[in-house]
This record gives sequence, C-alpha cells and structure tokens, in this order.
Amino acid sequence: MAEHADKPGPARRRRHPFIVWLGLGLVLVPVAASLAAPWLAAHDPNAVNLSRRLQPPSPEHWFGTDEVGRDLFARVLDGGRRSIGAGVGVVLLAGTVGIILGGLSGWVGGRLDLVLMRVMDIILAFPALVLAMALAAALGPGLVSSVLAVAFVRMPVYVRLVRAQVLSLREREFVEAAVAAGAPAWHIVWRHLIPNSLPAVVVQATLDTGSAMLLTATLSFLGLGVRAPAAEWGAMVNSGRVYLLDQWWYATFPGAAVLMTAMGFNLLGDYWRDRLDPRQARAKADAGGTGATPAPARTRP
Repeated sequence: MAEHADKPGPARRRRHPFIVWLGLGLVLVPVAASLAAPWLAAHDPNAVNLSRRLQPPSPEHWFGTDEVGRDLFARVLDGGRRSIGAGVGVVLLAGTVGIILGGLSGWVGGRLDLVLMRVMDIILAFPALVLAMALAAALGPGLVSSVLAVAFVRMPVYVRLVRAQVLSLREREFVEAAVAAGAPAWHIVWRHLIPNSLPAVVVQATLDTGSAMLLTATLSFLGLGVRAPAAEWGAMVNSGRVYLLDQWWYATFPGAAVLMTAMGFNLLGDYWRDRLDPRQARAKADAGGTGATPAPARTRP
C-alpha cells in the first residue's frame, strides 16, 4: 500500500521557530523601547551639553554623546518612534489606497482598469528612491512629506496585488452566487472580494514595512526627512558619518537600530508568507527548505 504523500512530516509541522522568534524579538524590542523612551532614557534627547560632546559609551551615556553633547541612547529611543512610525504609516497609507483602487480596477474593469494600470506602470517606471526624493523635495522637508512620498511610490504594488486577487476571486462560486442573488456591486467588493484579498496584502505589508522604514530613513539621511533637532535614525546616521573614523558610536548605534528592525520585519514577512501561501510552504517543506527537488513517495510491497 502506498504511503500518503500529503502526510505532514516534522519539517512541515515546524516553521523554523527560532527564526520566527528572532524576527518577533527584533521588532518588538525597538518598538517597546521607543514607546517607553520617556521612562527608559535618563536624559533629555534634545538637551545640549557642550562639555560632554563626542564622549564614548559609558555607564552615564550608554551609547555615548553627539557633537553637541546630547545623549545618543535617549535620541535613538526617541528617533525610533519616528522611524518605525514612518514605516508603519507608509504601509497603512499605501495599503489603504491600494486596496481601494485595486478593488475598483479589478471589479469594474474597462477604461477605469486601463487608465489606472497605465498610471501605476508610469509610477513603477521611475526608480523608487529618485521619485521619492523628487516628491519629498516638492512637498518640503519633513517627516509627513517623506511618508507621503514613500507611500506614493509603494502604492502601485498594492494596487496591482489587489487587482490580481479580485480578478481571480470574481470567478469563484461564492461571488457568482452573490451576483445571482442580486447583491449590489459595492457589497460584493467590500464584503467578499476585499476581505478575501487581505491575506496577500498582510504578507506584502509586513515585508514592505522594513523597506519603507529604510526608504524614509534614506530621505532623512539626504536631508529630506525630519527637521533638526528632532531625532530620527537616518538623520542621525547622516550626522554621525563625519565622525565615523574617530567616534564610531555616533553612526553605529542608530544604523544598527535600522538594520535590526528592518531585518525583523523581513523575517516576520517571510514567516507569514509561508503560513498564508500553502502551495509555497508545501514546496519548501517537501524540498527540505534547500530548493532541492522533492523526493518521490516510497511504497511498501
């Protein structure tokens, strides 16, 4: 009798718990620390003390001080609220607009679909960083401007994703039943098509949060983000690069915070993609996670 090839094995039941917990820790630790910054930091992040400028890490200043004597530990925690908040804000804004436009484009079709897709193609034709820089410069330096610019750049990804989901779902039996029952178009879109498209959007949003945070930090690094003296990780790296050879701690700690948080979001995004895409998860499990061709099921005589 042949063994059941679909019987779940150990590799299929366990989804690399260490990687999942690592990603969760890399996200939750900076988020919690940033939210608790007023209680964790012993110094004012904007307090200037020229007598303590560019001091190395010490028990009094855990991350050292900057060129005007401000405590870097307090500024990294304070800047985390802006950097992480900017990444989350970009994803929420781009995802919301993308769901609306993608749902309408996929359901209505016709000229609306043609026009929207050509506009999305034009946006995608530009390099993301160059377009974000141009929009942020046109809107004026500031955190809100950088979030709007990056959200506009990332919006086409969600529009195309939701449109593809809607085009696939509109042929399903439950949608045909709703149409036959006389349900209005808005009811079908918002009660059937959009909710069933959300798993793919959640995966994309989790993967995009780290990239959006890096892109907003890049705009701040280029001087198009937050305005001084507000702290933000990208702006702190830009200020500290001048002192990198002698005062390594200035740019290292905010740069490490960006790297760790973005890596955490990417690890969580990979995990949710495996959980919400059964076909890809099954292929990975059968191949042992190495990309090898799955071995054929053995048979018993």
